[in-house]
Amino acid sequence: MDEKRELLRHALATLAYRATRALEGAPDHFAGFAGAGRLPVQILAHMGDLFEWSLTAAMGQEQWRPTQPRAWAEEQQRFFSSLMTFDAFLASGGPLHAPVERLLQGPVADALTHVGQLAMMRRLSGNPTVGENFYVASIAPGQVGADQPAPVQPFK
Repeated sequence: MDEKRELLRHALATLAYRATRALEGAPDHFAGFAGAGRLPVQILAHMGDLFEWSLTAAMGQEQWRPTQPRAWAEEQQRFFSSLMTFDAFLASGGPLHAPVERLLQGPVADALTHVGQLAMMRRLSGNPTVGENFYVASIAPGQVGADQPAPVQPFK
């Protein structure tokens, strides 16, 4: 597999891992936390939109279709599902109609920023996440679902 494509897949796995950490243990009412701009459920819906769009761009049929947020659990499932579908396309080796660099600098970087927002909002809402050393985390290309390995070195 092309090294750039493999690095993009690793970035998607990193995103999935960090998103899982930002979302796990969040109470259902966190979806509507209104303390910092957009609601978490709106941010998560946008993240799902990003990867549905990424797939269309990668396939050469670019189409942006923003959606209205659904229930919190549904949006979590949709985000990880869209990430898995995009990653599966990259893994297939099919022709890529969008530059890897653009996919990284656009939707992937945008989604990483949003994961940071969600983590910050968790703290602001009184339900902070547990920090960890992400450098030693068990992250691997293709590992893009919500079911992620346990933290290797959480901060106490």
